[in-house]
Amino acid sequence: MSVVTVQLGQCGNQVGQQLFDVICGDAREGQGRTYRASSRDRFFRPTAQGGLEARAVLIDMEPKVINQSMSRAARSGRWRYGEASHFSQKQGSGNNWANGYHVLGPRHREQVEELVRREVERCDVLAGFLPMMSVAGGTGSGVGTFVTQCLRDIYPSSFVLNHLTWPYETGEVIVQNYNSVLTLAHLYQLSDAVLVHENDVVHRICGQLLNIKQISFGDVNGVIAHQLGGVLQPALTPDSHGVHSANPLGELVSALACHPEYKLLSVSTVPQMPASSIAFSTFSWPALLKHLRQMLISNSKMEGGIDWQVGLPASSGRVRSLTRGTFNTSLANLLILRGKDVYSAETGGFEEPAVYTPWLPPEEAFSLWKSPVPFNKYEKSATLVTNSQALLRPLDDMSVRTPVY
Repeated sequence: MSVVTVQLGQCGNQVGQQLFDVICGDAREGQGRTYRASSRDRFFRPTAQGGLEARAVLIDMEPKVINQSMSRAARSGRWRYGEASHFSQKQGSGNNWANGYHVLGPRHREQVEELVRREVERCDVLAGFLPMMSVAGGTGSGVGTFVTQCLRDIYPSSFVLNHLTWPYETGEVIVQNYNSVLTLAHLYQLSDAVLVHENDVVHRICGQLLNIKQISFGDVNGVIAHQLGGVLQPALTPDSHGVHSANPLGELVSALACHPEYKLLSVSTVPQMPASSIAFSTFSWPALLKHLRQMLISNSKMEGGIDWQVGLPASSGRVRSLTRGTFNTSLANLLILRGKDVYSAETGGFEEPAVYTPWLPPEEAFSLWKSPVPFNKYEKSATLVTNSQALLRPLDDMSVRTPVY
């Protein structure tokens, strides 16, 4: 099954381009023809010349970023975007959500829907859509929300997993809080699930774990792309019987969005380190999973600075709130393990009942995917996608900073 990515606005197009770069590089280096074929069929289509074209539609109200993304893809020599897979104008949305949603989106609806339709018709079987956008600006948030609504209306049986980049607490645009609240309010009704990356968190990963001194948007987008690749690349589920998962979006939504009122997902990955350090590092599953589990229950966003004092309480105390300084309660978790000796990894720590809400059995709340293929040059790596209280604080901060008149 194939996934059609819809890249919206500056952020969505930049992150999308790096995501395809990560996926293509991993598929080339991954061991096993089945893994490579599954990855490529999911995200790319073959060209008549033997190359690869991304299954993507690029949308922005200004052409600059789209032109840059298409040029970078072509220069890679490994893949490219389709020549007629993009739409742009010579006017921006002015960081105005309403202008994007109520004016520009409806004005250009037919052209955008036609691009998406052509891309869908190139898929043998459509798994769903991955719209990628920032929630801070006008095109990504406003037009992106309108496009997501169109996808839901035209393809009601297809899965829609929105990827959102959460703005920095300060320093982006003055109306980012309004744009973010309006975007989330609509996407919560339109999407099957919403996967969120926080810019502040990713920025800290770049500085503290990757030792980048002058952090650029490209560095931030690269971390996001790496984590998304760890989620979306082929893996084996307990029910797949040795065959890579056929519908990654559907299986992810089924595993994590088990209640229609709880759709916000966050991602953590271990390890993350400078590329120059990987060859000189050793990894063990017990150490990686110990760190990742503590990151989950303490709501630590990265390996550095984990609060090891937070522990799971007795069952009777599981309903306590994260906002009162206790552990991070999960509704559901998906653990994805990739690399050497993956079948020997012990994951019982993620199955403890105290990790989860009391009204959902742990056997229904925890899912485990595995792949013996190393990902993105790491011998062993683990990615945790969680539907938990992790995003309550940034969500509360965003709503508190949004005045109501």
